[in-house]
Amino acid sequence: MARPRTLRPVHPHGPRIRASKYNPWLSDMARLSAWTVLTRLPRMVLGILRVSWRANRLDTATALTLHTAAGIVGAVVLVAVVGVLDALFTTGPTPERLREALPSLLLLVGVAALRGILSTGAGWAQERLGPQVEREMELELLSLTSRADLAAFDDSDYYDALARGRDRGMHESRALIANTIDVLTGVVGLVAVTGVLAVLHPALAPLLVLAVLPTGWAAMRAARIRYAQLRELTTTHRRQHLVGDLLADRSSAAELRAYNMRAGLLREYTVIADHVRSVMLGVARRQTAVRAAGSAVGGLATVAVYTALAGLLAVGAMPLAVAGAAYVAIGQGRAALDRLTFAVTRAYEAGLYVDDVHQVCAQTRRRLPVPGEADLPGPLTRLSAHGVRFSYPGQDRPALRGADIEVRRGEVVALVGENGSGKSTLAKLIAGLYTPSEGQIRWNGVDLRGIDVEQVRDRIGLMSQDYTQWPLSALRNVTMAGPDDPVDRERLERALRLSGADEVVAQLDHGLDTMLDKRFVDGADLSGGQKQRVAAARGLYRRGDLVIADEPTAALDARAEKRLFDTLQAAAEDASVLLITHRLASVRRADRIYVLREGAVAEHGTHDELMELGGLYAELFTLQADAYRGLVPPTAPPRPV
Repeated sequence: MARPRTLRPVHPHGPRIRASKYNPWLSDMARLSAWTVLTRLPRMVLGILRVSWRANRLDTATALTLHTAAGIVGAVVLVAVVGVLDALFTTGPTPERLREALPSLLLLVGVAALRGILSTGAGWAQERLGPQVEREMELELLSLTSRADLAAFDDSDYYDALARGRDRGMHESRALIANTIDVLTGVVGLVAVTGVLAVLHPALAPLLVLAVLPTGWAAMRAARIRYAQLRELTTTHRRQHLVGDLLADRSSAAELRAYNMRAGLLREYTVIADHVRSVMLGVARRQTAVRAAGSAVGGLATVAVYTALAGLLAVGAMPLAVAGAAYVAIGQGRAALDRLTFAVTRAYEAGLYVDDVHQVCAQTRRRLPVPGEADLPGPLTRLSAHGVRFSYPGQDRPALRGADIEVRRGEVVALVGENGSGKSTLAKLIAGLYTPSEGQIRWNGVDLRGIDVEQVRDRIGLMSQDYTQWPLSALRNVTMAGPDDPVDRERLERALRLSGADEVVAQLDHGLDTMLDKRFVDGADLSGGQKQRVAAARGLYRRGDLVIADEPTAALDARAEKRLFDTLQAAAEDASVLLITHRLASVRRADRIYVLREGAVAEHGTHDELMELGGLYAELFTLQADAYRGLVPPTAPPRPV
């Protein structure tokens, strides 16, 4: 009997993570070593300190200064301990020895208290830095991604890099700044303790390093194991979260129940979760073995250090007071080196995740639209596309293969064609959402590449078939304005009236102030047709020279559809209209119709001219007209199996 297929060891239900232009460091994880950590860490430390300095200079300076001062005070504590022990171990009556030790004892108490105060103040400043650094990095990333060329989000590698940066990189920025400060503090404290030990006896400092090296190696090795495995699980985690959202999110709740998908999705989630659990339990087992080995060797090294200290004392190479102080100093130094090793390892691990944010920011900067130097050349009188070619990332077949169209002021121009012919792609290029790979789109004869793209978008109203119902008020869903931006009430009422969205708003409990998201208190849920009316009002509210209506009536009933098409004809009195629709009866009154086939213009003209031509448009129009007249029999329903 054949053995059943088992779950793949990595990435069930998802592709394996691969090295690419966005994550070339993946293969380096297999070679992570202490030397790698020490050579890369300074760049990570300087990078996060620059972000911290931008976020809050005072808190950054306070944390660094107070932590440094606390480390220096720690050395003074050891000096005070030497003074106390030296006084107590001298010959003479006990009261006299106590009196001689009192100044050093008071100094010890004072510096210990001061060290506590400094550490408390430094910790307060350090805790304040975490959320500020995270905010600074997230704002930088979002300010870039919100301006990136739309084609970036069609690139799966870029999208994966963006998801990794946002999901883990932002969270780890807090850990990185905290551990960076801990590293700097640990270095200061360790230098201070090592200096005291070197003064007490030259052999003590090397012995201290010997005692901590095994545990330091174990900590780095354990971090390497965890980080490498989490990286391997990145896509699996994304799939796990996606399936979990399908089980818990409102947007999928109806179909989840209608198609009884709960059991199947739960099984899929369980398989993924079991795989993640198995992998992480293996990580825990390997980490425990590494730490146990490090602790065992470290324990032997510590015994050797204290044996050497006892030997120096036995042969008279070290006074008893110095030996006592050395004992305390070695304990403090070992703890300081332990903390430093942990901080270095943790900072490096967090720094790798934060590097994801820096890398995706750098990639996004290269994907920003080239800034045009010229202003928009006045109100639109003529918009033309010449030889426009465009391909989506990762697709060999071009979406556009040299399209040519023209729109003049006051015209209604229609783009028609079968699915996949390039109509919506051409509309997005005209709207400034994509940049042609070849050809030109000209506004009053000026290539859009040389014009500030945001000025172009400000003059275009877009009714997209991929409209979004934003989790905002109905007012902001129409105006697309910020919470404090002024609203033109006259334009708003006109847009609502022409689109039919005024009827939608009238049915909302709180009118324009209603939140259009049922997940919030007093939120409303709109039907498909209501959402499309609001989206149409959004395009009409924009004071633009061109209105692009991409399948604006797909979810509307016949009466609302006629009203909107009449509205678009009226809108052409003030602005040009570029209409994309499969409802060919609605384009009969268009001034010009362009018929696209496989990314190129196959024919163009008025409705009458195209019907007389007898080409693709005439064929499609006749099919629709005959279907409405009942001349084309409906498709027979499939026979039951």
